[in-house]
Amino acid sequence: MRGELTAKGQATRSRIVEGAAAVLREKGVGSATLDDIMARTSTSKSQLFHYFPSGKDELLVAVAQFEADQVLEDQQPYLGRLDSWEAWEQWRDAVIRRYEAQGDECPLGSLFLQIGRSTPGARAIVIELMRRWQESLAAGIRSLQAAGLLPSGLDVEARAAALLAAIQGGVSILLSTGQSTHLRAALGQGIADLRRCAGSSTAP
Repeated sequence: MRGELTAKGQATRSRIVEGAAAVLREKGVGSATLDDIMARTSTSKSQLFHYFPSGKDELLVAVAQFEADQVLEDQQPYLGRLDSWEAWEQWRDAVIRRYEAQGDECPLGSLFLQIGRSTPGARAIVIELMRRWQESLAAGIRSLQAAGLLPSGLDVEARAAALLAAIQGGVSILLSTGQSTHLRAALGQGIADLRRCAGSSTAP
């Protein structure tokens, strides 16, 4: 059905998803109802089920995709142009700001608790998010190599994977404690390790 939507239909579906995301952030996944979402989005029940025939679970998966996309969008434009050490520091600061603003409530994590990671499409959303995120970090490392700021023999994928793992670990601790100390340390150390690979002759 989704591929058959007109531009107007796609816009309506997107409006419902974005409105639902706002409601879920405010009320929590467990407390928000379809009535809340319909009121926020000025949508009738027939409209809602037209775009999400399977009901709330299908809508929650769509919101999970929206939130996953937002994770990367909130890191732009920095994540897309990691071509200097200054750019990496700006990206680091953007990531920290995002997760400090989010605090100990993770909309995406709450959604997956509600719908279950085994729900069709849910695990794929996580896998795709991590793939895109790691791919962006790897592209940034390659940009540094192209600029002569890192050696060409560096294992790019391993470095990008380690950075992503460091972020996820720091965020996990932040969600448990409300403190960003470990996220700050993980990102700072990850970038410092990269800079050490450059050697003193290429350090600015």
